[in-house]
Amino acid sequence: MKKLLFLMSMAAFGATRSDMLVSADWLAQHLNDSKIVILHVSANKTAYDAGHIPGARFVPQSDLVVTRDGIPNELPPAADLVKVFATAGVTDDTRVILYGDTSPLPPSRAYFTLDYLGHEQTAMLDGGLDAWKSGNRALSKDAPTIATGKLTAKVNAKLVVQMDDVKAMTSKASASATILDVRSAAEYKGEKGAHIPSALNMYWMDTQLTRENQTLKSEGELRKIAEAAGIPMNKPVVTYCNSGMQASQSYFTLKYLGYDVKLYDGSMSEWNAKGGQVEK
Repeated sequence: MKKLLFLMSMAAFGATRSDMLVSADWLAQHLNDSKIVILHVSANKTAYDAGHIPGARFVPQSDLVVTRDGIPNELPPAADLVKVFATAGVTDDTRVILYGDTSPLPPSRAYFTLDYLGHEQTAMLDGGLDAWKSGNRALSKDAPTIATGKLTAKVNAKLVVQMDDVKAMTSKASASATILDVRSAAEYKGEKGAHIPSALNMYWMDTQLTRENQTLKSEGELRKIAEAAGIPMNKPVVTYCNSGMQASQSYFTLKYLGYDVKLYDGSMSEWNAKGGQVEK
């Protein structure tokens, strides 16, 4: 009986969380659902103003990050983040659909941020704005009227791993978690870079169809990429990059595949600034 329960728990642990990803067709069918809020998240408002998904509200990347002690792209105080999303109309019972334009990193960061705030009803539009445009679907230049939402923070601080915790993971012969560097191979090792000791490497961009096409690869392909990187399913994964942005995309992807994933938000910016050891 114990063996059966263990196998069942492992199967659930590795199950794909299909509700985290929606297609453009699905979104078109649910565009007017009263409990759905669509957020266009980007570094600038250019693409949004040129034509966005009807009803989408714009959230600038700059509202989701701060520079703290010289370290860029850190999480702002939870109260500030709640205000950002509540102003965009997000409520406790809202299902949020996120998308971006030229990069998947801002909406991925928004996904991680909502997870941190404890808002579990969030999904990404697979392929972003280009996926919506590819079906010749309508675009809008109108800014919707937004009623401020009632959003309660249920902060999950365990999702944010601190530098001391990462140091402890590197010093143990049998680490309690897998440290994952999601930068390019050139940044991970060799003449152009170095990485946190014991970290594995899985380049975040390898999980989407092409550099230009932000659509995630199939579940089977994603699992092969994770397996090729040596990422075990039976313990937590801590993603990092240079400043926590690329790591947010890999956070989303691995969570989608059923991994228990966290993020070292300070990433190499903090690691190098505070004298963390590296290896090539």
